[in-house]
Amino acid sequence: MSKKRNYRLFLFGFLLADLIAAGVLSLEELKDRIPDTVYIRYGQEEGLGDSLDIPLITYPETIDVSDRGSYQIPCSLLGMLPLKNVQVETVEDQWVCVSGNPVGLYMETQGVLIVDTGEITNQNGIALEPAANIVQPGDYILEVNGKTVSRKRELIAEIEDCQGENVELVVNRKGEEIPLSLEPVLTQEENYKLGIWVRDNTQGIGTITYVDEKGRFGALGHGISDTDTGELLDVSGGELYQAQIVSIIRGAQGVPGELSGYIEYEDEKKIGTIEKNTDIGIFGQIFSDTQISGEKVKIGYKQEVKKGKAQILMQLEGKVEYYDIEITDIYSSQQDTNKSFQIQVTDPELLAKTGGIVQGMSGSPILQDGKLIGAVTHVFVQDSSKGYGIFIENMLE
Repeated sequence: MSKKRNYRLFLFGFLLADLIAAGVLSLEELKDRIPDTVYIRYGQEEGLGDSLDIPLITYPETIDVSDRGSYQIPCSLLGMLPLKNVQVETVEDQWVCVSGNPVGLYMETQGVLIVDTGEITNQNGIALEPAANIVQPGDYILEVNGKTVSRKRELIAEIEDCQGENVELVVNRKGEEIPLSLEPVLTQEENYKLGIWVRDNTQGIGTITYVDEKGRFGALGHGISDTDTGELLDVSGGELYQAQIVSIIRGAQGVPGELSGYIEYEDEKKIGTIEKNTDIGIFGQIFSDTQISGEKVKIGYKQEVKKGKAQILMQLEGKVEYYDIEITDIYSSQQDTNKSFQIQVTDPELLAKTGGIVQGMSGSPILQDGKLIGAVTHVFVQDSSKGYGIFIENMLE
């Protein structure tokens, strides 16, 4: 009897623990559905109820407001269990010019990026790997033998001048400056090498999402990462250039398509500067004498985004045009902020030309009810008609 009783107690305890764990997970999911911040237009404060219309969630009907532009609302489970404070920001209407224009991007890294290490054959025909387990992919070389370097050619020159002495590096590794020492290898070609693959710049084509009244632009809706390390590039600056789309590779199942463009990296073709590369886009300044065509539209906030018809704005054949899409899912509290909602291309013309969403379309503005609500960021590899967008308010933050 005692064994049976203990077994029942064990099962009861296990079931109770399982129920508690399920309850905690459910509460976390409920908290995730509550937005962290809600933007309300002046004179339209009644729209707050729509943003917090979540089953089982209650909040006070009245609240003390010490600052007309900003306050917090406590949300709870059925008025009993506190869950989260929602920051409410009351804002004026904000307008920007939507773009959809393709641009050429050129960015220089903050130091020389180490992509990988490799073997070197020395004068005696022996394969060596002098940098293995010392440097790491993603390190940025800032100094060589006490001299600041920002270009690959500067690094090569310093290594060639080492005369076989150890090369002293200072690298930036995830925000921490670390001193390292490498012993160079004299190759059969009588050159000194460290056995590292490096890169000091990146270039490509993207799409400008918006330009504000001060000439500040936002583009891509996601950051530019190194193709080998997958890490967000730490950039010191860069330039925007005019670009033309010259061919389209249609997307197919398992194979993302691509917009191929032509960029002229000449001073007279330069249209702006890149100042920041972040996980929600690249940002900078358009030159004052540069004309970026685009309609002036109002910003739409995440609580105004709804499932249903919308449009993307992009240039395929020399002219920026609107194409129909459908917003199929919305993730208001998504932690991955550049995957805020799911879209599907429905426009027959765009499907015929590109198969849906292709590489190079990142940053294409998404509009709904005449407002700019976001930008295209990702494509589904297995279905190029589907992809993700980022809320425009995330980019504006």
